Amino acid sequence: VQLQASGGGLVQAGGSLRLSCTASGPTANIYIMSWFRRTPGKERELVAAINWRGQDIYYTDSVKGRYTISLDTAKNTVYLQMNNVKPADTALYYCAASERHMRTDVGERFYDYWGRGTLVTVSS
Repeated sequence: VQLQASGGGLVQAGGSLRLSCTASGPTANIYIMSWFRRTPGKERELVAAINWRGQDIYYTDSVKGRYTISLDTAKNTVYLQMNNVKPADTALYYCAASERHMRTDVGERFYDYWGRGTLVTVSS
């Protein structure tokens, strides 16, 4: 499975950005797709996750009410709509996928596939 993320860029505080991540290859067993982010000096953080049925969705507290994760199963694509962004949201955002049937709030070690990061920079 290959994950291709896109949509990062420079945005002003208060603005919006949408990240996309498309899975290709043998994707039939993917159960959860997620977005993580990493800032310098910090560990990679789970930002949002969604299971393939869309029944279980997770957001880290700092993005609740501002970010929305969604999944287009026909396109094997997960989106992260980022609204009212803040300078603290500046990070390298990674798309990840897992074939494990697990809850959406679990950490990175349970993920099987990773995309290359896409940089989001929020200016104040």
